[in-house]
Amino acid sequence: MEWVFWSVIVLLILLAFAGLIFPVIPGVALLFASFVLYGLFFSFEPFHPLFWIIQTLFVLLILFADYWANLYGVKKFGGSKAGVWGSTIGLLVGPFVIPVAGILLGPFIGAVAGELIVHRTDLKQAVKIGIGSVAGFIGSTIVKGFIQTIMVVYFLVLVL
Repeated sequence: MEWVFWSVIVLLILLAFAGLIFPVIPGVALLFASFVLYGLFFSFEPFHPLFWIIQTLFVLLILFADYWANLYGVKKFGGSKAGVWGSTIGLLVGPFVIPVAGILLGPFIGAVAGELIVHRTDLKQAVKIGIGSVAGFIGSTIVKGFIQTIMVVYFLVLVL
Protein backbone atom coordinates (compact mmCIF):
# COMPACT_ATOMS: atom_id res chain seq x y z
CA MET A 1 0.00 0.00 0.00
CA GLU A 2 2.97 2.27 0.60
CA TRP A 3 3.70 2.50 -3.14
CA VAL A 4 0.12 3.67 -3.78
CA PHE A 5 0.52 6.45 -1.22
CA TRP A 6 3.84 7.50 -2.71
CA SER A 7 2.33 7.38 -6.20
CA VAL A 8 -0.40 9.81 -5.15
CA ILE A 9 2.16 12.13 -3.53
CA VAL A 10 4.46 12.04 -6.57
CA LEU A 11 1.51 12.61 -8.90
CA LEU A 12 0.51 15.72 -6.96
CA ILE A 13 4.07 17.02 -7.10
CA LEU A 14 4.23 16.42 -10.86
CA LEU A 15 0.87 18.14 -11.33
CA ALA A 16 2.17 21.07 -9.30
CA PHE A 17 5.01 21.46 -11.80
CA ALA A 18 2.55 21.07 -14.69
CA GLY A 19 0.77 24.06 -13.15
CA LEU A 20 3.78 26.15 -14.15
CA ILE A 21 2.83 25.61 -17.78
CA PHE A 22 -0.95 25.37 -17.38
CA PRO A 23 -1.98 28.15 -14.98
CA VAL A 24 -5.46 26.71 -14.46
CA ILE A 25 -3.84 23.89 -12.48
CA PRO A 26 -3.46 25.15 -8.91
CA GLY A 27 0.15 23.99 -8.70
CA VAL A 28 1.17 25.44 -5.38
CA ALA A 29 -2.00 24.14 -3.71
CA LEU A 30 -1.33 20.64 -5.06
CA LEU A 31 2.23 20.81 -3.84
CA PHE A 32 1.08 21.80 -0.37
CA ALA A 33 -1.54 19.02 -0.51
CA SER A 34 1.21 16.48 -1.24
CA PHE A 35 2.88 17.42 2.06
CA VAL A 36 -0.39 17.10 3.97
CA LEU A 37 -1.12 13.74 2.35
CA TYR A 38 2.31 12.49 3.34
CA GLY A 39 1.43 13.36 6.91
CA LEU A 40 -1.94 11.64 6.68
CA PHE A 41 -0.58 8.55 4.91
CA PHE A 42 2.60 8.14 6.92
CA SER A 43 3.27 10.64 9.71
CA PHE A 44 3.38 14.33 10.46
CA GLU A 45 6.33 13.72 12.78
CA PRO A 46 9.05 14.90 10.33
CA PHE A 47 7.21 18.21 9.88
CA HIS A 48 8.10 20.51 12.73
CA PRO A 49 6.36 23.91 12.94
CA LEU A 50 9.28 25.57 11.15
CA PHE A 51 8.62 23.33 8.12
CA TRP A 52 5.04 24.60 7.85
CA ILE A 53 6.10 28.21 8.36
CA ILE A 54 8.77 27.99 5.67
CA GLN A 55 6.49 26.20 3.20
CA THR A 56 3.71 28.73 3.82
CA LEU A 57 6.14 31.58 3.21
CA PHE A 58 7.22 29.91 -0.04
CA VAL A 59 3.57 29.61 -1.09
CA LEU A 60 3.05 33.32 -0.43
CA LEU A 61 6.26 34.11 -2.32
CA ILE A 62 5.04 32.10 -5.32
CA LEU A 63 1.69 33.91 -5.32
CA PHE A 64 3.44 37.28 -5.05
CA ALA A 65 5.96 36.40 -7.79
CA ASP A 66 3.18 35.30 -10.12
CA TYR A 67 1.24 38.54 -9.71
CA TRP A 68 4.25 40.84 -9.63
CA ALA A 69 6.02 39.42 -12.69
CA ASN A 70 2.96 39.83 -14.90
CA LEU A 71 2.32 43.33 -13.59
CA TYR A 72 5.98 44.28 -13.97
CA GLY A 73 6.27 42.85 -17.49
CA VAL A 74 3.23 44.74 -18.74
CA LYS A 75 4.00 48.00 -16.89
CA LYS A 76 7.69 47.96 -17.88
CA PHE A 77 6.65 48.02 -21.53
CA GLY A 78 4.13 50.83 -21.02
CA GLY A 79 0.96 48.85 -20.39
CA SER A 80 -1.98 49.62 -18.15
CA LYS A 81 -4.41 47.61 -16.04
CA ALA A 82 -6.20 46.71 -19.26
CA GLY A 83 -3.03 45.03 -20.50
CA VAL A 84 -2.57 43.21 -17.19
CA TRP A 85 -6.17 41.97 -17.20
CA GLY A 86 -5.99 40.98 -20.87
CA SER A 87 -2.73 39.15 -20.24
CA THR A 88 -4.19 37.29 -17.27
CA ILE A 89 -7.30 36.26 -19.18
CA GLY A 90 -5.18 35.21 -22.14
CA LEU A 91 -2.94 33.18 -19.86
CA LEU A 92 -5.92 31.24 -18.52
CA VAL A 93 -7.76 30.80 -21.82
CA GLY A 94 -4.87 30.57 -24.31
CA PRO A 95 -3.70 27.01 -23.63
CA PHE A 96 -7.24 25.71 -24.22
CA VAL A 97 -8.01 27.73 -27.33
CA ILE A 98 -4.58 27.33 -28.95
CA PRO A 99 -3.05 24.07 -27.69
CA VAL A 100 0.69 24.20 -26.96
CA ALA A 101 1.40 27.69 -28.38
CA GLY A 102 -1.48 29.21 -26.41
CA ILE A 103 0.62 29.32 -23.25
CA LEU A 104 2.67 32.14 -24.82
CA LEU A 105 0.22 33.47 -27.40
CA GLY A 106 -2.62 33.76 -24.88
CA PRO A 107 -1.04 36.39 -22.64
CA PHE A 108 0.40 38.18 -25.67
CA ILE A 109 -2.93 38.39 -27.51
CA GLY A 110 -4.78 39.23 -24.29
CA ALA A 111 -2.46 42.11 -23.41
CA VAL A 112 -2.55 43.47 -26.96
CA ALA A 113 -6.34 43.20 -27.13
CA GLY A 114 -6.78 44.78 -23.70
CA GLU A 115 -4.68 47.78 -24.63
CA LEU A 116 -6.27 48.18 -28.07
CA ILE A 117 -9.84 47.90 -26.79
CA VAL A 118 -9.60 50.01 -23.64
CA HIS A 119 -6.97 52.62 -24.48
CA ARG A 120 -7.04 52.55 -28.27
CA THR A 121 -3.25 52.24 -28.13
CA ASP A 122 -1.52 52.09 -31.50
CA LEU A 123 -0.71 48.55 -32.66
CA LYS A 124 3.07 48.95 -32.34
CA GLN A 125 2.80 49.97 -28.67
CA ALA A 126 0.21 47.25 -27.96
CA VAL A 127 2.53 44.59 -29.43
CA LYS A 128 5.36 45.90 -27.26
CA ILE A 129 3.11 45.55 -24.19
CA GLY A 130 2.17 42.02 -25.32
CA ILE A 131 5.86 41.11 -25.48
CA GLY A 132 6.23 42.49 -21.94
CA SER A 133 3.42 40.25 -20.72
CA VAL A 134 5.09 37.17 -22.21
CA ALA A 135 8.43 38.18 -20.68
CA GLY A 136 6.70 38.55 -17.30
CA PHE A 137 5.08 35.14 -17.65
CA ILE A 138 8.36 33.44 -18.55
CA GLY A 139 10.12 35.19 -15.67
CA SER A 140 7.45 34.17 -13.17
CA THR A 141 7.49 30.57 -14.43
CA ILE A 142 11.24 30.35 -13.86
CA VAL A 143 11.00 31.86 -10.38
CA LYS A 144 8.03 29.69 -9.39
CA GLY A 145 9.74 26.57 -10.71
CA PHE A 146 12.83 27.36 -8.67
CA ILE A 147 10.82 27.97 -5.49
CA GLN A 148 8.74 24.82 -5.98
CA THR A 149 11.93 22.82 -6.46
CA ILE A 150 13.27 24.16 -3.15
CA MET A 151 9.97 23.23 -1.47
CA VAL A 152 10.13 19.66 -2.79
CA VAL A 153 13.80 19.22 -1.88
CA TYR A 154 13.13 20.48 1.66
CA PHE A 155 10.21 18.04 1.94
CA LEU A 156 12.27 15.12 0.66
CA VAL A 157 15.20 15.90 2.96
CA LEU A 158 12.85 15.59 5.93
CA VAL A 159 11.01 12.44 4.88
CA LEU A 160 13.72 10.33 3.23
